[in-house]
Amino acid sequence: MFEFINNDDDRGQVGIGTLIVFIAMVLVAAIAAGVLINTAGFLQSQAEATGEESTDLVSERIDVTSTVGIVENDSDPANLSEIRVGVAGAAGSDQIDLSSATIQAVGPNGQENLIFTDSNESVDEDDGNLIGESDASEIPEGGFAVQNSTGEFVSGSEAVLNDDERFTVVFNPEEEPFGDEGEGLVFGESDQSSLDIVSPSGATTSVELRAPDLFNERNEAVRL
Repeated sequence: MFEFINNDDDRGQVGIGTLIVFIAMVLVAAIAAGVLINTAGFLQSQAEATGEESTDLVSERIDVTSTVGIVENDSDPANLSEIRVGVAGAAGSDQIDLSSATIQAVGPNGQENLIFTDSNESVDEDDGNLIGESDASEIPEGGFAVQNSTGEFVSGSEAVLNDDERFTVVFNPEEEPFGDEGEGLVFGESDQSSLDIVSPSGATTSVELRAPDLFNERNEAVRL
């Protein structure tokens, strides 16, 4: 029933075969362990990055505090001279650079992706600079400007939301998508627009603008 190996040479060959199989198993286990460690490290890094992105999407969000339009100074006012959107950082947010934000706007005259600007080549008296006391009509097509609490336009380095600072984002109602300067169209009575304000981290805040059906006084501020 049992076979006994009496030859010493045969016994050595069996031992060597067992050793080879054992070494092979150790090598396979080591390789598998290395793959598992590398995979775990990759998944951990990916999870941390995803968690940070998710946190930024929640915390680095821009809150809209007010939406106001300024009626133009005309004998028969029916249009706006400025569109103003008050903004602040969401609760618990870090500093938010408004100059790196984008605004996806849809209005009566199309759709436009607006970016921050603090200059306009057509403003000769300021050497093309919007910083300081300017008005919305100087904001070029495709752009928005930022005012501080004193009503002055600021540069990109100053347009940073934090716990103590709030700003007003200003749009030119004569430029697309709100109006069409070439066609003489200006955002005014009964007009509507929607804005998606996208922070540098990708957090999006949506706001709807709706002008009253009738403006009563020149230069008045109307809620949108």
